Amino acid sequence: MTDNAVERVRRFLAAFPYQLEIYEFDASTHTAELAAQAVGVEVGQIAKTVLFIIGDNPVLVVTSGDMKVNGSKLKQASGYSGKVRLPDAETTMVLTGFPPGGVCPFALKQPLPILLDTSMQRFPVVYAAAGSPHSAVPVTVEQLQAITGGTLVDLA
Repeated sequence: MTDNAVERVRRFLAAFPYQLEIYEFDASTHTAELAAQAVGVEVGQIAKTVLFIIGDNPVLVVTSGDMKVNGSKLKQASGYSGKVRLPDAETTMVLTGFPPGGVCPFALKQPLPILLDTSMQRFPVVYAAAGSPHSAVPVTVEQLQAITGGTLVDLA
């Protein structure tokens, strides 16, 4: 199933004029720290993609691996109210089509609101998961915004 997800991401990216290459690793990229080790960059350069549920509304957030998302900023930026929580692995898989630790911010199973944290703008390139907890794809924040249609906001 994971291999299909990486292939889905690869096919999705082929529609864009960026020639983005997916890196696959033997080592786990399940957390920002592990991904940074596998890629050979600092933790902040990992574009971690996290699914949040605010009330009953799913929101996908992409932020630097060294940042924590502020719940009140998230609610304000999304326009949703209610409790902010992280879904279980099954819900993450159903909503995004990706397993936790491999959630890619594009080629999603269904459209979701996407918020991109401005903390990633510190880096010329960030590395997002590409559909599995053993993959990464280097992108600029501008490319990430174009590919995802996400909104750039301060969430950390």
